[in-house]
Amino acid sequence: YFDLKPYVFQQEILDRLHAERELKNNYRNLVVAATGTGKTMISAFDFKYFLRDNPNARFLYVVHRKEILEQALLSYRQVLRNNNFGELWLGGQRPLKYDSCFASIQMLNGQNLGEMFAPDYYDYIVIDEVHHITASSYRGVINYFNPKILLGLTATPERMDGKLIQEDFGHVLAAEIRLTEAINKQLLAPFYYFGVSETLDLNEVEWVNGRYNTRGLTRLYTKHAGYVGSVADAVERYTKGSEQIRCLGFCASIVHAQFMADSFTSAGYKAIAITSSPGAEEKSNRMEAKRKLIAKEINFVFVVDIYNEGVDIPEVDTVLFLRPTESMTIFLQQLGRGLRLCEGKENLTILDFVGNARAEYDFESKLRALTGPTNKSIKEEIETGFGHLPLGCSVVLEEVAKSIILRNISANLHGRAASLIQKAITHSQRSSLPITLANFLSANHLKAQDIYKYFAWNELLFKANLLPNFIETGFDLIKTAAKNKWLTCSSFSYFSWIRSFAQNDFKLVYSGNSVESKFALMLYYDLFGSSKLEHPTLSDAFTFLGQNKYLKLELSELMTLLINEVTNIQLADDVLPNNPLQIHGRYTRDQIFSGLGFHTLNKKFPNREGSAILVGENIEVLFITLNKKEENYSPTTFYHDYALTPTEFHWQSQNSAGPHTAKGQNYINQIRIGRKILLFIREEDKNQWGQTMGYVFAGHATYISHTGSRPMDVIWKLHTPLPAFLYQQADKLAG
Repeated sequence: YFDLKPYVFQQEILDRLHAERELKNNYRNLVVAATGTGKTMISAFDFKYFLRDNPNARFLYVVHRKEILEQALLSYRQVLRNNNFGELWLGGQRPLKYDSCFASIQMLNGQNLGEMFAPDYYDYIVIDEVHHITASSYRGVINYFNPKILLGLTATPERMDGKLIQEDFGHVLAAEIRLTEAINKQLLAPFYYFGVSETLDLNEVEWVNGRYNTRGLTRLYTKHAGYVGSVADAVERYTKGSEQIRCLGFCASIVHAQFMADSFTSAGYKAIAITSSPGAEEKSNRMEAKRKLIAKEINFVFVVDIYNEGVDIPEVDTVLFLRPTESMTIFLQQLGRGLRLCEGKENLTILDFVGNARAEYDFESKLRALTGPTNKSIKEEIETGFGHLPLGCSVVLEEVAKSIILRNISANLHGRAASLIQKAITHSQRSSLPITLANFLSANHLKAQDIYKYFAWNELLFKANLLPNFIETGFDLIKTAAKNKWLTCSSFSYFSWIRSFAQNDFKLVYSGNSVESKFALMLYYDLFGSSKLEHPTLSDAFTFLGQNKYLKLELSELMTLLINEVTNIQLADDVLPNNPLQIHGRYTRDQIFSGLGFHTLNKKFPNREGSAILVGENIEVLFITLNKKEENYSPTTFYHDYALTPTEFHWQSQNSAGPHTAKGQNYINQIRIGRKILLFIREEDKNQWGQTMGYVFAGHATYISHTGSRPMDVIWKLHTPLPAFLYQQADKLAG
């Protein structure tokens, strides 16, 4: 056997699964990963870790296709280094024992599960292609078994029928691999995206429940003279030739798809329309269409239902977006149909036809999905030529399409606050779930930053006439702290304490040097750090907060959201007593200085440098930014910092430090003088919303060696290995 190990990006997902279970007691986990990113291998490594603590665990892997089961069995045997692990249970094959089974859902449905197994017989169950889980064939298995861990795997978490697979997983997405990440890791093909100008006026189509009316779109597309010709013309201009491509066209309806196929055929193209209708004949048609497309006997397949597995063809090299796609999830899934790697395929060509869209339509989110997280707004990306795309990708917008998109984005930016209010008023039209902060964000594909830029959550509800008798006192502090502090950080323990503190009406019941008192000081500086207010005690500072019940509701709901967004295990510091900062948590400078004792109630520690020393405690903190932008750093502060291994870190000192200076000697003689070195690392200065990014507490470090002088290049030994999400950034910079 090869000694298989997860890739770093896979380890990051494994870390997130571990955090879901250990921090949040959530043992029903959903992983979304694009085809080709190794989600089966991720599940195998996860089960391997589970076996360490549960060596006699019983295992069940369920999916609907024989080929997937056979491949999964081989993957698990390789990862577990055990050629006797697992038995197939499908068709005419039955296992000799049932302790580790790879079973088809069809076979399980034919059994009386109650007679064969106790509900807790299996300790660990994997449901692959879990987007099928809402089907009746799966409900018997899901509802009967009660494993210690249920793991769902899919590339398509949203169904066209409106049913949510997240309901079986606590409405929590444990981990996902973003499209831009997968392209950069060469797991998916790069894309060339062309925004093609279209003459159709989509303002003619009614907007209902957050999307264009399907009948209205169909009528517009099938009745407009010249529409098909403009599509064909774009194909000829932007592809290598209509007879050389394998193309999927995504349509508004079955009528639209058939219209496109008939029109293209009449114009001399080799085209066909297929649907996801049930039945053996339609399935046979889909398989035949797939064969013909691969062989280039046809070049165009027009489809509607993107979840039709019969059209999941790696050879596809061109996709046409022939209708506006309101859902970002569906947009990415449609892209994914063409991004599969395939021999001889260099890239995916995307033709997105941009008509005069309604103001409600969201171009910004679609283009953000292509660029991934950047510090620039999409408006800036358009104006500067998209400089932050995944490797090998490009985005080209025709002039009219570009003007339509910029006009739409500008209108939405100017009216974003009003747009949020309107979304709150009409929430019930887009979601059957109550209007909570988490539900509102999910229904509208938003992040908390999108709201707190303008409102606190309860302020927004008040503006939408959904919160009577609202009291504004204190919300300016909460909104500022959320925008500039909490939404840039990640700390399970700190956020949990704030939630408990709010639910206790902001009453302090402790004092001294306890962890709780340090949390209170961190919160004090989060709320009042920039003001000149003087408070004799921390209790006095927080008293007025308890007088507003809406502040309690706000913080309780916001902190619950932030706690659920913590994606990695955060460890207690076993060196510094009562340190409220957990290793691998993310914190602002003020939170770090408050937690470690640099700040006090009456005195703020004055430091904006790359290191800080607390003399009385013999502690030195090193602040490290990995991806430095030249415009933000002078040549004297542009340090060279990166990871050598998960436990060894190369750090370049300030220019004033040399091996013969006092500062350099303190590093070299760190152990002898008892100096505690703490590393705090962030990826870059600003996140994609332009907020100052918090630092990840990488833990304690010990001097190993150095080279050079003024500055010194120091190698530190980390007591705790870097987490996968940070190591892949720090290691990449070394390369």
